Amino acid sequence: MTRIRGHAAVYDRVDRAGDVIRRGAFGAPVAVPLLMQHRGAPVGTIEAIGEDARGLWIAATVDDAAAARLVRGGALPGLSVGYRPVRTRQGAWREILAAELVEVSLVAQPAQALARVETISDN
Repeated sequence: MTRIRGHAAVYDRVDRAGDVIRRGAFGAPVAVPLLMQHRGAPVGTIEAIGEDARGLWIAATVDDAAAARLVRGGALPGLSVGYRPVRTRQGAWREILAAELVEVSLVAQPAQALARVETISDN
């Protein structure tokens, strides 16, 4: 079992798709599935989720042995959120003002470059 912590979304930064997630967009976030590369069955459990000044953070356990090896080996250093926009504003970028969080994924290349696994520990 591998435990991770990190930011799955970073606020007020443009991602590779041209979206900017604004602070508070996820409201009171609830635990959602932890996937790998936005596909398949869950590879772990999100144990805690919340917002801080930087963004949406998670603490999770990666139960899938293959996914845990990839995280520990540095092949899945990023985190990414799957969401449904509820309220947006279009300007130079699409601002996500409110969204329904659907899942968080371990990814090789996050859309938001600063969304990363920040700590890894084995238990």
